[in-house]
Amino acid sequence: MSTTTGTTRGPRPTRNTGTLAIGASRGRLELREFFRRKEAVVFTFSLPAFILLLLGSVFNEDMVGTGVSMSQLFTASMIGAGILSTSFITLGVGVANDREDGTLKRLRGTPMPAAAYFIGKLVLVAVASLAEVVLLLAVGVLLFDVELPTDPARWLTFAWVFALGVVSCSLLGIAASALAKSARSAPAVMNLPYIGLQFISGVFISPIIALPAAMVGVASFFPLKWICQGMRSVFLPDSATALEMAGTWEHGLTALVLGAWCVVGLALCLATFRWTNK
Repeated sequence: MSTTTGTTRGPRPTRNTGTLAIGASRGRLELREFFRRKEAVVFTFSLPAFILLLLGSVFNEDMVGTGVSMSQLFTASMIGAGILSTSFITLGVGVANDREDGTLKRLRGTPMPAAAYFIGKLVLVAVASLAEVVLLLAVGVLLFDVELPTDPARWLTFAWVFALGVVSCSLLGIAASALAKSARSAPAVMNLPYIGLQFISGVFISPIIALPAAMVGVASFFPLKWICQGMRSVFLPDSATALEMAGTWEHGLTALVLGAWCVVGLALCLATFRWTNK
């Protein structure tokens, strides 16, 4: 005769829930491994801050009629460059290393869903990018009189620009990792577009209206120009729109371009990602 117990079971976790949980666990592992590499951590976070300190100290004159100094302009733009660094470069180099040392091959042979690996990487990038933003803002506030916004709408703008910027640049970093034939060549492959885009996107050369229109037109096809413009709209007064090519912040176009790059980046990942170097 069968018997029943008084134990009640909760709903069984779905496949998606399990993948997210495994991805979050993988993300904690990625964070521990990342912060154990002290040299890489120092270089990743200190380089954008050092460049900001250097440029902001040398070029600190006021932009006439805008109420904005060059150093404040550099701070807002460098936040966008910092996001690109901690997402595009970190993932491009990291995935290339995982591929070469056999980590990807071993993970592929485990029951862990493939999506969990990428969720873990996104967790790493999101935390690192947020830490980079905090560091750059600290430099800007303490040394260059950058004022943190008090309007909640500006922080909402920061949230969606940050989220779309991190996702789009992360996906592009994963896709670009396929271009590196080895882990040794990955930093060179990642840094070439990173440095080039900073020059044509109004990071190193500010304001962006000082650049040739054709050069800015090329930059407009890539995420960095729009991430920097979005961050300027958060941390600079509206009078600074006079320093933009269009004379406005173009929030709608910024969301459209960054959203499109999320889709394109995902498609590129699906088309180019390799689990081994062979």
